[in-house]
Amino acid sequence: MEFKKILFPTKFRELAFNSLESILELKKAGLKEVVLTYIIPRDEVAFVPYGGYMKDEEERLREQARIRFENWQEAISAEGIESKIRIEVGNPVPKLLRIAEEEKVDLIIAGRKKRTVLGKVYVGSHTLELIRRSTVPVLVSKYMVRFEWEGDLITRVNDRLFTAPLLATDWSEPSEKALGLVSSFKELADKVMVTHIIGVKISKGLDKSELNRIEKESKERLEEYCDRLKKDGINAEPHLFSGRSAHEIVRVAREHKASMIVMGTTGKDRFKEFWLGSVSHRVTESSELPVLLVP
Repeated sequence: MEFKKILFPTKFRELAFNSLESILELKKAGLKEVVLTYIIPRDEVAFVPYGGYMKDEEERLREQARIRFENWQEAISAEGIESKIRIEVGNPVPKLLRIAEEEKVDLIIAGRKKRTVLGKVYVGSHTLELIRRSTVPVLVSKYMVRFEWEGDLITRVNDRLFTAPLLATDWSEPSEKALGLVSSFKELADKVMVTHIIGVKISKGLDKSELNRIEKESKERLEEYCDRLKKDGINAEPHLFSGRSAHEIVRVAREHKASMIVMGTTGKDRFKEFWLGSVSHRVTESSELPVLLVP
């Protein structure tokens, strides 16, 4: 799988352009075109209770976005990549999903919510909704974040996303797709780390012999994943751990200096995902690294 065409929506927040620049490295993996997108929330150009519409305000916002995007297009063009602009009014997530379908993009770039004074990394509700509903991979970019680790408040700049990705797998179909996607990073990655976490729910109540069997099978499957990557010319190494899945994935990524996390999303019940959060969503919210989610 290649990322030939990506959708880059933005609200023009601080460092948004820097985030875009870091994504342009995907040219080495086949990137041909970027669709720059700005969605004007309807409530910014409509007023209630009279049901009126502020056409002048819409035109002002459109012109402001167009000018910014044209400056960005110069940088994109300098990399030999094509681009186009989409500026629309409406509900952000449905609009983005429709544009993604119309443009036939291979990847959607999503942002995170601004950090808090406590240094927590939060993902906005629009981003989580986009992840749940998208039929194409979504990359939560997180260009610059502050996070707490071992009592220290750390600032991290994620400007080389693809140099050392961590592929977290649960052997599901989306994980298989994620493996194929990582194979396209061979011109970008110095190495790929492949990890599987034997979750608490799986290991609980099992005797030693059964745990040994699961461990042996997991190691074999990890080696198989790594062998498939090596055949594609990618340096890959396996990492097997046990514990709380989301927590362990974030820990492994930090300790092994991963540049991003790649993982599949699951096909769990949508209602339960919204209230409880799947492993992929918890990793997306808690990790300071960019997270690429593959449906």
